[in-house]
Amino acid sequence: MGSLDLPPFKISEVDLAKSLHESCQFGAAHRYGKASTETGMARLSLDDSDKQVRDWFITYAKSLGLKTSIDQMGNLFAIRPGKNNDLPPVMMGSHLDTQPTGGRYDGILGVISGLEVLRTLNDHGYETAGPIGVVNWTNEEGARFPKMAVSSGVWADVIPLETAWDLKEVLAANPKSMKEELDRIGYCGDQPASYRSNPFAAHFELHIEQGPILEDEGLKIGVVHGVQAFKWFNITVKGRDSHAGTTPLYARKDPVLSASKMLVAANTIAKKHDGLATTGIFTTDPGTVNTMAHTVKFTLDLRHVKDEVLAEMVKECEAEFQRISHDDSEKGCEVDWELLVDSPAVKFNQECISVVEQSAKDVCSTVGEGKLWRDMISGAGHDSCYTNRVCPTSMIFTPTRSGISHNPTEYCSPEDCALGASVLLGAVLRYDKLRANRD
Repeated sequence: MGSLDLPPFKISEVDLAKSLHESCQFGAAHRYGKASTETGMARLSLDDSDKQVRDWFITYAKSLGLKTSIDQMGNLFAIRPGKNNDLPPVMMGSHLDTQPTGGRYDGILGVISGLEVLRTLNDHGYETAGPIGVVNWTNEEGARFPKMAVSSGVWADVIPLETAWDLKEVLAANPKSMKEELDRIGYCGDQPASYRSNPFAAHFELHIEQGPILEDEGLKIGVVHGVQAFKWFNITVKGRDSHAGTTPLYARKDPVLSASKMLVAANTIAKKHDGLATTGIFTTDPGTVNTMAHTVKFTLDLRHVKDEVLAEMVKECEAEFQRISHDDSEKGCEVDWELLVDSPAVKFNQECISVVEQSAKDVCSTVGEGKLWRDMISGAGHDSCYTNRVCPTSMIFTPTRSGISHNPTEYCSPEDCALGASVLLGAVLRYDKLRANRD
């Protein structure tokens, strides 16, 4: 694979940083330093700032001579033609939406790097065998509309279009649906959101690691072989609202007490299996100081690298939550589970992994001695989990300072961003050559 006679192109550190931070002017928030780039992001899917960055994306893509299109989920596609445009495009993709207290690199690095790859090919006048493109997937974070990576899931024919359109935003006084907001900002396209009508030859995603491993080991690139399994649940615990001063402890049906014990139990079970358990949303109703709640709702995110172990974690949590609701809540409570996301462990395409690995070897050899890359499994879910179901897929990781992500101070150095983007460029060109040789 190293004998494909590829050009020695590299991504400009300066140009990539300029484009990345230019895109972050839309939705910038949570300043933590004096520099103009020392802010986080609050660009929720389909809000006004998301419309602004979408407009920016299309303007920039058109300035590069790319063909742009929008599908029914608002996914944005920008394609650079090649020698044989009957071939499906090799795509680079990620997302531009963020968490409410997000940073400037999660997802954003992957989309902007894709644009910079295409600009670099333009700058060198290089003709690829087939078309190459970049995609911005809608609502990957699931922060506003509660189903992560929903739009790549629709594209992969895993999630029905109407189900996605009907999703209502969370934590809004008058929640709107995805379809309403797609229409409002003018990004509900006519193109069907399906790989059947819009196929890819492959999908490569550059992403920050969102963890500490690469930085701790002094490495520059993660060659991602797959993604650990995870499940998201909404848990509802129902008790009885009562006066805080007149209801003895023995007479209470306290869902807050029950739910709190459930969180501790989930953490204990996760530790036992070397997995992960997280609750990010916890609400009580009615939520007054001197009244016990009648209802508690919380999210539960369970993860493990093996599907069978994750299934056992869920089984044990279900049994323990049921026991807690009956036995540890004085007069007893009721507990209900709603599955939000079920993402099995993912194994990426071996040929895609191989071209990333070879590109990592070549790029890292120019910046230091020794092996500066390693094989990895992603702890987080990504749009690549869905694309992998219907087209060859792999991912590339860059270091994340202190492993911090979903936080305004999330950071990847300009040098490491450019190295990752150069690995992406090399992987895409390798795959393009290989598919041309096959075809």
